[in-house]
Amino acid sequence: MRALVTGATGFVGGRLAAALARQGASVRCLVRDRRRAEHLEQDGFELHEGDVLEERSLEGAGHGVDVAYYLVHSMGRGGSGDFVERERASARAFARVASREGIGSLVYLGGLGEDPGSKHLRSRHETAEVLADQGPPLTYFRAAMVVGSASESYRTLRYLVERLPAMLAPSWLATDTQPIGVDDVVEYLRKAPDVPESSGREVQIGGPDVLSYAEMLDRMAEALGTRPRPRIPVPFLTPRLSSLWIGLVTPVDAGVARPLVEGLSTRTVVTDPSGAQLFDVQPLAFAETLRRALAEDREGARPQAAAT
Repeated sequence: MRALVTGATGFVGGRLAAALARQGASVRCLVRDRRRAEHLEQDGFELHEGDVLEERSLEGAGHGVDVAYYLVHSMGRGGSGDFVERERASARAFARVASREGIGSLVYLGGLGEDPGSKHLRSRHETAEVLADQGPPLTYFRAAMVVGSASESYRTLRYLVERLPAMLAPSWLATDTQPIGVDDVVEYLRKAPDVPESSGREVQIGGPDVLSYAEMLDRMAEALGTRPRPRIPVPFLTPRLSSLWIGLVTPVDAGVARPLVEGLSTRTVVTDPSGAQLFDVQPLAFAETLRRALAEDREGARPQAAAT
């Protein structure tokens, strides 16, 4: 099997490329800047340099490809204009090239949440609609927080607990979510080409625990070996103010923090498990995914591909 992985320099895409290579797939990575992807080339991956916002630069990326993984987003990317429109334009360009070049199927990772109140979550769903409408058959995975050492959501939780003796408690801390470990997400993505029943449908995935954000902060404190932080209720703290507050005490990019925080008022849990039941994957509990992420953080490791 030949796979095309977009977003291969990201924390999900890099792990997926390595996992596909280990199972014997031939992996081509679409990267915006070859210089930033030298580690992928050193690991034996074929690189195609191109930008999903520039359709002409994508030409040739899909030649001979059986399945393409679309794992890019424009949130926090900078530049002029609205990231939502950049998301739509990118999805249109990629879908058109995928169709022209005969890619067999697409796999996309978006977000959970019914009737989301944030541009970020709505945009992720609109991207799936564009890919499904204009590209090859699509398997559309939907997940809430993906827990891994390099995920912005995980980093936000960790830095809030580590840096604050007490914290403000806006109303969104009571919102339920269903986090899932990055290794489990990669396993779903990796197996998609071998589950033909998943093609052309939505697959909602999540870990076994449904938790509020406040509960996740407490679990993070436990994992770090410290006491849960006292919280000062501030029910009328807006998402904008929350993102500014998070930006002051964590290294999370402001362009990422605000849309992430705006999405925290939406309940992000699995409402239809039928798609996930097609896969032989048993996601780990939140406590174990935190343990693994913290261990990887401390080791400073990155996935090894062994592509050659």
